[in-house]
Amino acid sequence: MTMPAPPSGQSPWGPPPAGFQGPPPMMAQPRNGLGVAALVLGIAGVVLGLAVLLFWMSWLPALLALVFGIVGLGHARKGLATNKGMALTGLILGAVGLLLAVGGGVFTVTKVTEITDDVRAEVESAEASAKASASAEASASAAAEAARNLEFGETYTYENGLKITVSKPQPYVPDDYVLGHAKDNKAVQVTVIAVNGGTAKVDFKTGLPSVSDADGADAELLIDGSGRQKVLTGNLLPGKRSVGKYAYSLPPGAADRMQVEFSPDVMEYEDAVWTGPTK
Repeated sequence: MTMPAPPSGQSPWGPPPAGFQGPPPMMAQPRNGLGVAALVLGIAGVVLGLAVLLFWMSWLPALLALVFGIVGLGHARKGLATNKGMALTGLILGAVGLLLAVGGGVFTVTKVTEITDDVRAEVESAEASAKASASAEASASAAAEAARNLEFGETYTYENGLKITVSKPQPYVPDDYVLGHAKDNKAVQVTVIAVNGGTAKVDFKTGLPSVSDADGADAELLIDGSGRQKVLTGNLLPGKRSVGKYAYSLPPGAADRMQVEFSPDVMEYEDAVWTGPTK
C-alpha cells in the first residue's frame, strides 16, 4: 500500500505533525462459512427427509445444520459474520430435517410392524386352515374306515355303485372227500352277494374272501367235491346280481366268531370287513 506523502516542508524521517492520523486500520473479513454450511446441510437434510427411502440419511446433515446454524447466529450477533439470515434459515431447515428423520423412522417402524402382523396373521390363518383340513381329512378317513367295518348281513356300497353283502356264516357239512378240514374242526359257509348298482361293468379279479377266526388266525379254505362252492369271477354287468359261496374250516375253540374281508379287486377297491358270531 502506498504511504501518503508528508506535508510540505516536513522531513520524511521526523515525527508526524500534530493532527496527522495516518492510514485507516485494516478491517477483519466476515466469518460466514458456518452460516453457508448450515444452509447447505439444512437443505440436504430436508430433501433426504422427504425421500421415503432415504430418511435414515437425513438426520446427520440436519443435525450438523442445526449446530452450524446456532454457531453462525452467535457469530452474527458478535459482529463476526454478516449472514445472519442464512444461518437462521440453515438452523430452521436442520430442525425440520431432524423432525422428518424422526417421523420417517416412526412411519417405517409402524409400517414394518403392520406388515409383520399381517404376515403373521396370514401364516397363522394358513396353519389353522391346514390343521382344519388335516382334521377334516382325518375325520373323513376315520368315517370311511368305520363305514368299511360292518356286521354280517350289512351291505357296503363302493363309489361306483357296487354293493357287497356278506351273510351270516352257516354250518357246512363237507362230503367224504375234503381238503383243508381237520376232523374236529367246525366247517362254515360264507355267502357273498354282489349287486352292480352302477353304470359300468365290474370285473372280479380277486373274489376270494379272507377269513380269520375268533383268535385272529387265518381260517383254512375248505375244498370238497360237492360242487356247492362258487367263486365270484368275471364281469358283473350293471343291474346284475351274483352270489359267491365259500367254505372254511375253523378250530373248535375259535369257531364261535369270525371275520371276513372281501374286495372285488385289491388293486382297485379297498377291503370291507364283516364280523360277527357264527352261531
